[in-house]
Amino acid sequence: MAEGQSMTTADVVAKVMAGEHADFVREAVALIAHELMNAEISEEIGAARGEVCPERITHRNGYRPRPWETRVGEIELLIPRKRQGPAYFPSFLEPRRRSEQAIVTVVLEAYVNGVSTRKVDRLVEQLGIAGMTKDRVSALCKATG
Repeated sequence: MAEGQSMTTADVVAKVMAGEHADFVREAVALIAHELMNAEISEEIGAARGEVCPERITHRNGYRPRPWETRVGEIELLIPRKRQGPAYFPSFLEPRRRSEQAIVTVVLEAYVNGVSTRKVDRLVEQLGIAGMTKDRVSALCKATG
């Protein structure tokens, strides 16, 4: 989803009905994540997007992109920013982790069973995630083991 565009449930359903369902699950996960982030940031700010409210704490200040590697492939999240106060971080993400824990588990299991880091990269690409270099595989293994 590009900044300024908001996919709705109707958009996702329309794509499925039109036969464009190759990325249906990924788009559904992205939609849910986007809605959850909007609800959380609205609660933190004290007002929904575009709402005029005297109890407002601060204002929205754009988005910052963050890739999120999930079982359904890589999703480019647009995390809302605030003008003032502590930075918003979505509740469903873990700080300093790009990958869903299931992906990390797959990488570790393959590596422990003797699969080379380059083959692990190919395995992860089959899951829909590009960019899992051998250095990153090694770093994941060191960080958790």
